[in-house]
Amino acid sequence: MEIERPLTPKEIVAELDKYIIGQGEAKRCVAIALRNRWRRQQVPKELRDEIAPKNIIMIGPTGVGKTEISRRLAKLAQAPFLKIEASKFTEVGYVGRDVESMIRDLTELAVNMERKEEEEEVKGKARDMAEERVLDLLLPPSPAKNPTSPLLPGSVEVHQDQMEEEQEDTAHKTRERLRKLLREGKLNERLVEVEVTDRVMPVVEIFSTAGLEEMDLNIKDMLSGLFPKKTKRRKVKVPEALEILTEEEAQKLIDMDKVVKQAVQRVEQSGIIFFDELDKIASREQTYGPDVSREGVQRDILPIVEGTTVMTKYGMVRTDHVLFIAAGAFYVSKPSDLIPELQGRFPIRVELEPLGKEEFIRILTEPQNALITQYVELMKTENVQLSFAKEAIEEIAETAAKINDKMEDIGARRLYTIMERLLDEVSFDAPELSGHKIAIDADYVKKKLEEFVKDEDLSRYIL
Repeated sequence: MEIERPLTPKEIVAELDKYIIGQGEAKRCVAIALRNRWRRQQVPKELRDEIAPKNIIMIGPTGVGKTEISRRLAKLAQAPFLKIEASKFTEVGYVGRDVESMIRDLTELAVNMERKEEEEEVKGKARDMAEERVLDLLLPPSPAKNPTSPLLPGSVEVHQDQMEEEQEDTAHKTRERLRKLLREGKLNERLVEVEVTDRVMPVVEIFSTAGLEEMDLNIKDMLSGLFPKKTKRRKVKVPEALEILTEEEAQKLIDMDKVVKQAVQRVEQSGIIFFDELDKIASREQTYGPDVSREGVQRDILPIVEGTTVMTKYGMVRTDHVLFIAAGAFYVSKPSDLIPELQGRFPIRVELEPLGKEEFIRILTEPQNALITQYVELMKTENVQLSFAKEAIEEIAETAAKINDKMEDIGARRLYTIMERLLDEVSFDAPELSGHKIAIDADYVKKKLEEFVKDEDLSRYIL
């Protein structure tokens, strides 16, 4: 399922700019890659399958925005997105996860996305049906007339029919009054008894190797078929009953065959897999020890990236047009240490810039989810007005840049540790400071962080 109007590369970059500071070159690369997917759908059918996605390797230190760029890109494309560490895979024959499991995970994510979208579409209808069921619980339907009941001497059947019509009319009016009260929320405190499926499943521990994962078996579904579904009656308030019954009705209205078909198509045409820590599986010219497994993982990844068919519990999934974005710091190894075949499958290389004081200032203030904004809003929940002077923000950014220079450069993540350390007292005392205004200035920042910046050993542990 594609978005209605595809974004142009400039629009994609503008959207990414709302959340990620700098890294213009990386944003351009992913924007072009995303637009190319739409372009491929427009070319003649016989050429469409020949156009392969241009996979990307992002090279740069931790905390500069590699993962965030990929995650935001997937959100823009409404595409199934999976972030996976390359180092968690093992070569076939070793104990651990095999590389094909990422396609199965991505397909599972896509099925859940499709199911949620379908649920949204049928939500209105499911809500109406749930409302009827709640009204049945509040006002059980009147019993059907008994055809065998004897008529009184001298009475006529027409008279009885009139009485029944009047009763039905009265019951209908009562039901409509109840419906009005229900919608106005005046019955929210009423308790009703609903029947719910008991979700408790027998605990079965499975010690699996990679081979069992490939079997087209859903153990959970198989076991649920063996054990009959148990139901239990629960007394709940009307709003909760409405939610339970809406969910039940929505499940009945969803066509799972259609959901699965669309999800598989979505994975094949617009899936995005983000390989983190690719440098950890790059061999460094040794042919013994763990590097043997590293090269084996690369060889296992190769067919997935080239394009193959993976068996999942939802059927066969082709990976020919899945976009792979790899990332790594490449401090010790280099992209050229990867096996040549894999290098050839990642034609686009982009280096992300390390972040300095100026970028940190922008990260703290500009994005929609800026750190300063987050802390101000968190304190508002305690009725505390928190404000930061411009000089204070500059001091925080400068401290983060200094510590990154002195020690390991962890990029923008350093700001999180510094902000937590800076505001620990305010956060702790906030419930008692209700109604107060707290202004953070440069002197406050220096005073709070001075000890850690001076003492390098202490800052290694704390910041």
